[in-house]
Amino acid sequence: MKKSRILGTGHYVPENVVTNEDLLKRLNTSDEWIQQRTGVRERRFCPPNTKPSEIAHKAILKALEASGLQETDIDFIICTTQTPEHFFPGTGCYIQQRLGIPGVPALDVRDQCTGFLYGLSVADAYIRLGQYQKILLVSTEIHSTGLEWSDHGRHVSVLFGDGAAAVILGESEGEEHGIIDVDLHADGSFADELCLSAPGTAYDPWISHEMIDQGLHYPKMNGKVVFKEAVSCITRVSKTILKENQMSVEDLDYFIPHQANMRITEAVVKITGMNPEKVDNSIQKYGNCASASVPIALDEAVRDGRIQSGDTVLMATFASGFTWGAALMKW
Repeated sequence: MKKSRILGTGHYVPENVVTNEDLLKRLNTSDEWIQQRTGVRERRFCPPNTKPSEIAHKAILKALEASGLQETDIDFIICTTQTPEHFFPGTGCYIQQRLGIPGVPALDVRDQCTGFLYGLSVADAYIRLGQYQKILLVSTEIHSTGLEWSDHGRHVSVLFGDGAAAVILGESEGEEHGIIDVDLHADGSFADELCLSAPGTAYDPWISHEMIDQGLHYPKMNGKVVFKEAVSCITRVSKTILKENQMSVEDLDYFIPHQANMRITEAVVKITGMNPEKVDNSIQKYGNCASASVPIALDEAVRDGRIQSGDTVLMATFASGFTWGAALMKW
């Protein structure tokens, strides 16, 4: 069976930097409060009326350049997002339109912050089977237009930022590079602990003035439960994927955890015994970009040399649902 690898990476974040101090104009909070609880110092917000497919396209062009490929080389599109352009159709179709490649299939993956790894597993399987040769996996998120700027919503609103990232996957020419393993999980019994209730077909109508008045269109989070489960799940899946592939934390050259909260990352690193110097903490400057967090960090680490050819890289994520997972690869 064939082996897949990432041929090129790219990312895009808006130019508009929003610091913790900037948030004081909207929220009753402080830089110290935000950093102590989350590790976030700043994030990026898109200009008004920016579309997820728009920032995705900018990230894709960088990934294509890095891989030496053209838009017409792509034969399958996977888009991951928790902030879709519309209820329907899928954001992947808008991305396909921007790329100018009609007829190429476009699949949306809705596993929130774990979306990139779920999408990676799909791309890996298709390439291993030989069904597709060059797959675009793109994660794009715009949170800034859907956050609750009030004391009630501040513990969620201070976390998120906007951004997009893309990778191009294809067949590996040898065994020394490529995706080694992807391990995915979910537990729907926690679904309501981190969610955005409306609009939704659970209601008739999907959205109403009453729902808006109740704030159901804003994300809600049970912070204590999310924190506890995130630490537990990321730790567990990281240990499991390493063990199943006869590796240990000492074999890792770089670890990219989901950038949800730096305190979660610190707890995982302490429990697993990972080297903190080999752990990504891009949350400090970008906040939580949901499914785009891991690929943004990956692209930056590749471009600035923290990840070199032949390095063993572990990526791990946790998300609403709850969903979580890990991926292991040789760069």
